[in-house]
This record gives sequence, structure tokens and C-alpha cells, in this order.
Amino acid sequence: MGRAHAIAYRAARAIFDPSTQVTLEVLADATPELASTAAASLGFVRSTGDWRNLAADPQIDMVDITTPTRLHVEMARAAIVAGKHVYCEKPLAPTATEAWALVEEAEAAGVKTMVGFNYLKNPITVLAREIIESGEIGEVFGFHGQHFEDYMLDPNTLVSPWRFDPRSGDGVTADLGSHIISLARFLVGPVEAVSARRHTVLGERVAADGTAMRVEVADEVSSLLRFASGAEGAMAASWVAAGRKMALGCEVRGTKGTLAFDFERINELQLYTVGQPVGRDGFTTVLAGPAHQDYASFVPAPGHQLGFNDLKAIEVRDLIEGLTADGQAPWPDFREGWEVQRVIDAIIESDRSNGWCRIDQVA
Repeated sequence: MGRAHAIAYRAARAIFDPSTQVTLEVLADATPELASTAAASLGFVRSTGDWRNLAADPQIDMVDITTPTRLHVEMARAAIVAGKHVYCEKPLAPTATEAWALVEEAEAAGVKTMVGFNYLKNPITVLAREIIESGEIGEVFGFHGQHFEDYMLDPNTLVSPWRFDPRSGDGVTADLGSHIISLARFLVGPVEAVSARRHTVLGERVAADGTAMRVEVADEVSSLLRFASGAEGAMAASWVAAGRKMALGCEVRGTKGTLAFDFERINELQLYTVGQPVGRDGFTTVLAGPAHQDYASFVPAPGHQLGFNDLKAIEVRDLIEGLTADGQAPWPDFREGWEVQRVIDAIIESDRSNGWCRIDQVA
């Protein structure tokens, strides 16, 4: 993710020509050697083996955090205390309580913040929201979303071991669940209550030293959703879904139509509206193109595909503009990151209590 962010800063400069040029000043990593190598590869001026030096450095205006989640709070807090803006990967914090503390501290210090939910920046995602807000599919009453991948399916391959650390959050609930929750909020609005189940499919994995490791976090999660608008629906996430690589998507149903999309086909949206001619009744496939927000900055022809790093470049563009423009702020900010984390915590509590949990019961 650190590499993706570094690429995005350079891409945003080339593609959007932000009013303020970004200098990649200092890169921090776990050791001085790792930091030096990465800084040379990614184009940073300097490097350090201690992130605290970066947070305190007077040459730094903004700190960008792409570490395991359990380190987010300490790093973000140090940056805020030093009066620096903070760009942090999702999820913002392991718990909603910790996320809210960061919200209060950032707002009190007057620093700007952003959380890396870059899938919200997809022109197709923005188009879906525009269709919903226009009333084209009528009053929204249903949402079904999922985020399925299979990168944790093999118990003998320890991929990103920090993801199994409960101090970073509840496994897939936080890692992939946060994306589908952010998407649900973006399209349908605040979630009011949840009724959820979490499942640890593989209770034992191989640790980095070859020994058996007990797994204490969820591999799969599913939840009913009740939205503040009165709409209802469901979400599910799994990182052990065989064959699925990036199945983040949703279906939104309204009284006049339905829209659906899946990020395995990141540049397509399926749209159905009522009142079509008999015998030709069905979904229309809308391909991303220059008529959609931000697409034309990358390519002038429709259907030619944007990808993950392009969405990161759009996100970084929004970040830079938000830091430099009067009256505007980057979004999604820490407050939105906290709102997503509240839903995650409510899902965990619902599973524990075997019942519905209201979001306003979460700190």
C-alpha cells in the first residue's frame, strides 16, 4: 500500500496538475536499511528507520500512514500533536473508541484528515450515487453488498500475518468489511442497526517460524442492515472465498429500477429501469467513459479501463486539493472513518450478543 500511495502522488501530479506540487520528503520503514531501499525506489528525498522522526520533522506538512492497523492510532496521534495533516489507510483504527479519539484530536488541532477508501473514487461508483440521487431508480429500499477474495484460503501460506492480529481488528470484518460498509454508506446513507454473524473458517494457520498459530479473528462475516432512511439489506465479506479475487460489489434496488456493479468488472455498471418495451426488458451495461467524473483525465475513449492505482491517483488529487483549497476538506475524513468503524464494532457486538445492535449504542 505504501508503494501504491507513492505511485499515486506522481500520477496525480502528471494527470491532474494539482495546484500545489507534492515533495516526497521522508519515508519511514521498520529498519533504516528497508527505509533507504524503499526511498530510493519510490523517489523520496530522505529516509528513516524510526517513524517518530518523520512525525516530528519540521519539513513535513502531512503524514501518510500505510502500516498495519494496530499502528494507526499512535502514528496519527503523533502527527496531529505535531500539527500535521494526516492521510491514513483504512480502517482508521482497531475500534470505534480509538477512531473517535483521533477525530476529536484532529478537529481540535485544526488539521485536515483523509482515510483511504479509494473504491469510492471509481467513476462508476460516483455514477451509481448520481443515479440514486437523481431518483432514476426511485425510492431506494434494498441494498445487498459483498466483498469476497481468496488470498487467505491456504492455511499454509502466511500472507500479511498482522491481519490475524486481533490488535489490528477483527480480521475480514475490518479488512474487507470496511470497504463494503463505506460503499453502503456512500450509496444508501447511514446504517442504523445490524444483525450479524462472524465465522473463523480456518482456526489454525502456519506462523512465520513454521509453528502452528491459533486464529482469533473472523474469516467470513455476514450481516443484515437497517438504514436510517428505512431501506434494508445485507452485506457479506470473506477472504477465503475460493476463486474470488476482487468481488467487491453491490445491488441497490429502488421502486423504479435497480443498479449493480462488481469491482471484478471495475469499469461496468448494470442498470435496469421499469417501463421498458415488452420483449426487450432487461439490464443495460453502462461502460465507464469520458462522460463520467474523472475518467477523461486518464483516457479519452470510453470502455478503455481504469484500475486500482488510477483510483488512488484520484484519491490523492482530492487529498491535495482538500489541503490547499479554502473552505474545502479532503473526504472521506477521520469522522467518516469513525462512522465506518462504528458499524464494524456493532457487527462484532451483534455476533457476541446474538441479536440486533444499534449503531448509536457504539462509542
